[in-house]
Amino acid sequence: MTSSMAFQLGASSSSSSPSISSWNHDVFLSFRGKDVRHKFISHLDRALLQSGIKTYKDSIDLERGEEILLELFKAIEESQISIIVFSKNYAESRWCLDELLKILEWKKIMKQIVLPIFYKVKPSEVRKQKGRFGEAFTKLGEKIKDDIKPLLESWKKALEEVANLSGLEYLAGDNESEFIQKVILWVNPKIVNRTPLSVAKHPIGIESRIRDIYQHLSIERNDIILVVGIFGTGGIGKNYFKRYL
Repeated sequence: MTSSMAFQLGASSSSSSPSISSWNHDVFLSFRGKDVRHKFISHLDRALLQSGIKTYKDSIDLERGEEILLELFKAIEESQISIIVFSKNYAESRWCLDELLKILEWKKIMKQIVLPIFYKVKPSEVRKQKGRFGEAFTKLGEKIKDDIKPLLESWKKALEEVANLSGLEYLAGDNESEFIQKVILWVNPKIVNRTPLSVAKHPIGIESRIRDIYQHLSIERNDIILVVGIFGTGGIGKNYFKRYL
């Protein structure tokens, strides 16, 4: 099965659009393993998890089979946010580029939030496939088989599209810890804003109060556990009941 066929199979699964309740991951991490797995991605993943943000990252460094690729597509569909870490060798991997196509497809279908991180490469290098990033993309073009050559143009358009999105740039010499905190501060409010509170089927006068919680309180993903509303006339024991929650 070619990479093109695999992508079509992954896209076909999007016909059943998931609801918010079917999200299994807060963040999907897309990256080139040999560049960043054991340093930046490891530290970013740990920091996200410590902030209560559930991540999905590919734990396999070996050449991927089609079954693994489809599993990654499924994980993308089940994630609220995709973070794409563009490193110097990202474009050398057709699997990374297929992930990119899937992420942008899901962005259009389900309005998935996408954050590009330019890790020691410039957005213009990604957009125009120049510099070290461009060299990696050229190397891929020389290696792939003729039957998937048409995908090169799709990958180019995807790289241009994502490089035009608002993202974060990590430069050589930057403080990694401070940069990762920037990523968490970017992610946290977006996760909170897309996490619905469970309330009564026909609530009265509660919408404005929910808005106040989201807009005026400094809450993060870890802070959302359970909200229980107790109402009733005075003297029926509401405070007594609260002690047992």
